[in-house]
Order: sequence, then structure tokens, then C-alpha cells
Amino acid sequence: MEPIIRVDHLVQKMGRKTFLNDLSFEVMPGECFGVFGTRGTGKTTLVHILAGVDRFTSGEVEILGTNIRKSEKYKRDLGLLTQERSLFLDMSVYENLDFIAALKNAPRKNIEEMIERFELRELLKEPITVLDTIGTYQRLALACALVNQPKLLIVDEVIKDIDLYSRRLIIKELKQYLADGGTLVCAFSNIAMSHYMTRVGWLENMKMIIYTSETALAEWKKQEELYTE
Repeated sequence: MEPIIRVDHLVQKMGRKTFLNDLSFEVMPGECFGVFGTRGTGKTTLVHILAGVDRFTSGEVEILGTNIRKSEKYKRDLGLLTQERSLFLDMSVYENLDFIAALKNAPRKNIEEMIERFELRELLKEPITVLDTIGTYQRLALACALVNQPKLLIVDEVIKDIDLYSRRLIIKELKQYLADGGTLVCAFSNIAMSHYMTRVGWLENMKMIIYTSETALAEWKKQEELYTE
């Protein structure tokens, strides 16, 4: 079985500062791969590289069989939800879904499916600027990321600081996405999210160590005890 993502000796520098140093890992089809780290450890930097948002200094990154330095064709099968707000503020909820579906050549029936699954029906005419909670925004952003039924979904802090109802709905839909055969890369800073991961890539000091979800939790507990004594 070929990996969905293959990263080999990845290095990312900006000026004299190194953010990622010699990262190598693979993500297999159907896997829920976590990228964990505290603030400033490079989670978002790695997510942006995998999504093709940022270029990288050296190494190789292959996604869906494509060398991402040479081609962007893998983006047709990619869904992305970044930590920064990236929806179109001058459009309504429905217009965002419709526009992104058109960009990704997704059938219109997918729009209706996303509206129902993320419970957006009553919000369709609302402009993005008046959505009442971060959770509502994240539900729409994830619906937009999934509207083309991507083979690979990359999300960054998808449930951070959101209401419990939206959290439950988003986790339910991510589980369904995996059950339907999708592959998920999820960046997070709350170690409790490890429960949902197949494996966890722990970023620290510009390096990555791969753990099982149980081992990652145990390592966090060990470090907590060490530094709170």
C-alpha cells in the first residue's frame, strides 16, 4: 500500500531561523495522523507546506503520488481548513459553499449534503461577518473543505475554542470522513485530541517523534509530572 503522504528530510528555514529540521514520515491511506506541539513548534508551518501554501527550504514532499515541488495536481483531491480565517467575508454562507464547490468542480448535490450535515440551513443567507460563534464558522469552513469529497483532508486546530455543540458535530463528521475511506492530518495543541488519532507526530525543538496515541498521552503526563514538581 502506497502512502498518501511521504515526507523525506524536510527542512524549513526563514532567514537564519530554522522551523523544521530533517523531518521524515509517512501517512497511510485511511489514517488519522496527528501533528502535535505547543505554540511555536511548527505545526502550522508543516500544515502549510503539506497543503502547498508555503514553499520549503529542502527535502522532498510527495502527496497522492505527486512531488509537490513539480505539480499541484494533488490539490484537486485535497481539503484544507487552516487556523487563519480563509472564507470570503463579502459573501454569504451559501455563496461561500457555492463558490468553493465551483472552484473544485464539485457537483451541486454535494452542497446540499454539506448544508444538512453541518446544520447550516438557517444560516445560508447570512454574511460571514455576522456568524455568531467561532464554532459556526468552523462548521462552514469544514463543510467547504469537504464539499469536493477529498481523498486527503488537512485541518489545523479545528475544534480549538469552539462551543461544545459545534465540537460534537465536527468530530462526528471527521469520524464519518475517515469511515468513508478518507485520510486525515490534524494539527492540534491540546494533548487530549490524541485520543482520536491513529498516530501522533510530536513536534519539539524543530524535530518530530512519532508516537501511538496512547504513548503520546503517556509522554505528556510524564513531562507534566517532571516540570510541575
